Amino acid sequence: MTALSAPPAPQPLLQESSFPSVNQRTGDANKPVMELKRTIKYESDRVKGFGREVMSVPGCEQLENCIQCGTCSGLCPLSIYMDHTPRQVMELTRSDFKNEVLQSTTIWLCASCYACTVECPKQIRITDIMYELKQRAIHEGFYPRRFPIPVLAQEFYKMSRKRGRVTENFLATIMFLKTNIPAALGMWRLGLNLLRRGRFPLKLEGIKRKDELERMMAVVDKLSIDALNTGHENGGNGGRPNGTH
Repeated sequence: MTALSAPPAPQPLLQESSFPSVNQRTGDANKPVMELKRTIKYESDRVKGFGREVMSVPGCEQLENCIQCGTCSGLCPLSIYMDHTPRQVMELTRSDFKNEVLQSTTIWLCASCYACTVECPKQIRITDIMYELKQRAIHEGFYPRRFPIPVLAQEFYKMSRKRGRVTENFLATIMFLKTNIPAALGMWRLGLNLLRRGRFPLKLEGIKRKDELERMMAVVDKLSIDALNTGHENGGNGGRPNGTH
């Protein structure tokens, strides 16, 4: 009598080796296939009082009336390139998410077309709020390094404050040298042609009575963003003297 042999063990439909491991797929034992990034916001992410500080600035008071209708985002010609839409920026600001707002590229992509401000059903001056957020980002160093817009804003301010006038060709040259040197070098033909036609002045423009400008700017400095630190002590008007705009 022939002994019956045991049936062969069932083979798995898919061998384990048929799937590459994480290390095989990436080629790096320390690099994961996908980096997970937290998108949900927690209470601990908030900077209490940030929204109120922004709303205490003249022109930004109506932010608290935002109904999140999305009109601003729908109208914005650049919203498809933003990491946060204008509607989201308004709510993040109002909800005290300071770091998310000031680190966002949205405030720098705003073209100041004022379409959002004109069409807002609650008459919120969204463009003015964007300007306020830009000033805060520059003041606190949150802006992206070598990003042209904040560099241009800073250099414009420095030149206008120091000399009373802005010489455009010098301003553009400084901006390119600080943000994109290859682009600056690539424009040498254009610069040479402008120089030949007398459209590229080699001397910085300026005003005569710079002392008067300095006194005026000293007054402006008192109304600057630095004064917001004492906003609540001055009746919630952002540290600005009453009646000042």
